[in-house]
Amino acid sequence: MKEKIRTYLTEVRMELTKVTWPTKQQLRLTTIVVIVFMIVAGTYIGIIDIIFSKVISLILR
Repeated sequence: MKEKIRTYLTEVRMELTKVTWPTKQQLRLTTIVVIVFMIVAGTYIGIIDIIFSKVISLILR
């Protein structure tokens, strides 16, 4: 069992050396893109929710 765990961890370490890690600038840019997208998506969903709420309240009156 210990040998399997050791082999697994060794293979994980070898795979991690193959990873191309992003630079700080790339990381910042993609983080900004994600945050902006989430703000836009949240705003869109909020507006749609308000519209549907108003329509339903008008129907139920």
